[in-house]
Amino acid sequence: MGKNKLIPTVKGTRDFYPEQMEIRTWLYRKVGEVARSFGYQEYEGPFLESIDLYAAKSGEELVKEQSFVFPDRGGNLITLRPELTPTLARMVAQKQGQLAFPIRWWSFGPFWRYERPQKGRTREFFQWNLDLLGSSFAIADAEIINVIASFFQSVGLSSDEVVIYVNNRALMDKQLSELGINENRKQIYRVIDRKEKLSHESWVAYAGEMGLSAGQIRALEALLDNKQLWKESDELPQIFELLDTMGVADFVAYDPEIIRGLDYYTGTVYEAKSRDKQFRRSILGGGRYDNLLADVGGNPLPGAGFAMGDVVITLLLEQLGKLPGDVGLSPAKILVTVFDENYQKQSLQVAKTLREHGLNTVVYPAIAKLGKQFRYADRIGAKIVLVVGPDEVRDRTVTVKNLEDGTQQTIREDALAKTVKKLLLALSSNVLFPIS
Repeated sequence: MGKNKLIPTVKGTRDFYPEQMEIRTWLYRKVGEVARSFGYQEYEGPFLESIDLYAAKSGEELVKEQSFVFPDRGGNLITLRPELTPTLARMVAQKQGQLAFPIRWWSFGPFWRYERPQKGRTREFFQWNLDLLGSSFAIADAEIINVIASFFQSVGLSSDEVVIYVNNRALMDKQLSELGINENRKQIYRVIDRKEKLSHESWVAYAGEMGLSAGQIRALEALLDNKQLWKESDELPQIFELLDTMGVADFVAYDPEIIRGLDYYTGTVYEAKSRDKQFRRSILGGGRYDNLLADVGGNPLPGAGFAMGDVVITLLLEQLGKLPGDVGLSPAKILVTVFDENYQKQSLQVAKTLREHGLNTVVYPAIAKLGKQFRYADRIGAKIVLVVGPDEVRDRTVTVKNLEDGTQQTIREDALAKTVKKLLLALSSNVLFPIS
């Protein structure tokens, strides 16, 4: 350790060492595979936005409490993006006359929220966003939920382990009106959204602070306990029927407490959670937002989508043992040793030949005893070690050692690439066979 004090990371941020980076890359690949299987195109927006983009669309809590806001040198208030849906709406509005609707877009990138760091929550995170714009039909909402369920299946999560809770804001609007709760609807949504997050006593107190009478609070509690309320919705019965046709109904359940905190949602909303509820935070959330495009200057256009941060899903997959098992190892499964200084060039040439045949290969970058080089190969997860020494150079051969079973054989240079490919294929299938 040096004498200078180490400077820590900024609170709420993470270092991505190769192992963590590989998991993040694996997650990116998985979400991309699922999104593309449904025909969604990848896009990206800027990491910096004007705070005005969120001020009237996302809610005061996000803007005043959770956003990293600062003035630029011209005095304009800029924020590190806390979410992507308003950016998506602005981008679509800018080229609305040039796009073919409905559009299906997805993205995966960094976001920032000034929250209290804790398990499952950081201030800097990566997020998968997926949206379908241009359809107001129930099939669009069902497709979004189907994408979510398909992602869970793709990473090995079953309906016994995760669930997508669904509700509908239009349904809740109607029910609240029947209870005589017609004012401060945004605040009432926040009351509903916080019911699971607070103790019963704290929630009742919070509801009172938001202007609800004791009678209204009791009526609201009864409403939120009604698990059959979805049958009175204009959209939910059809959505659930479509999800059954899509084969993912087992992943879905109705929950009247799901309301979503952001102001721009207008219809069906959903949140995914672990069945055992070990993580209080949702895995992901989303819903229908039919007015957002008009709010940012575009023509009215219906939309639906969701966002999933990388933190909770990674913790859940780790807990359930569903992350890939070889993370942190070198992507090169072949190591070429360096016998001594006189044979460096031959080792480099062998590695070059293997890479030209599409094989990831590393050369030991120092002069050391072969035993040390073999131990290094084992530590980085190499499967095959190649030795190019005096005898091999003389005979134009290479010694190939299989680290899985310890067997080795000397192979002609002109047959090396074919032999190594065959051996790697066998090792990846856990089928060992002698080199021939």
